[in-house]
Amino acid sequence: MDDADIVSLYWQRNEEAIRETEEKYGAYLGKIAWNILANREDSEESVNDTYLHAWNSMPPQKPAMLSTYLGKLTRQLSIDIYRRRNRAKRGGSEYALSLTELEDCVSSGSTEDEVEVHLLAEALGQYLRGISPEARTAFLRRYYFMDPLGEIAAGQGFTESKVKSMLYRTRQGLREYLEKEGFSI
Repeated sequence: MDDADIVSLYWQRNEEAIRETEEKYGAYLGKIAWNILANREDSEESVNDTYLHAWNSMPPQKPAMLSTYLGKLTRQLSIDIYRRRNRAKRGGSEYALSLTELEDCVSSGSTEDEVEVHLLAEALGQYLRGISPEARTAFLRRYYFMDPLGEIAAGQGFTESKVKSMLYRTRQGLREYLEKEGFSI
């Protein structure tokens, strides 16, 4: 079933929409949740919450790219679960690891600080549009989807070492770019 048909089921308030969503995107959403939470139960909770949020948001929402819409919901819900469960300390998930890697690029404090988020997001988007597609893909897979380095390397046909150095150079370039744009690092 294509995305438009699934969205149409949501608009009709047909419960088949959730079954079709789970069949088509369950594994994709589970991977996003797992990369952030590194816990099966929490990941399942996040994916189930995604289905509930999708049900409650359509209508009025009518996403053109259902996979992106659901992925964004899962990512945010997973981050919320992660923060709720790990307020005092960070665990060993890809989310925690990727945040640690970005800390010295984004701010002098924690990357979870939400100071100047809108301007920072625009600057980040501008920077990413100016780098190679390979570096941009690796960056997004690591810091948006929280994919492990080995999966990124395998998916792009690189060694893990090459991905590590590509991400390092990208982070250094991002740091320089943000400093030029007037962000305090």
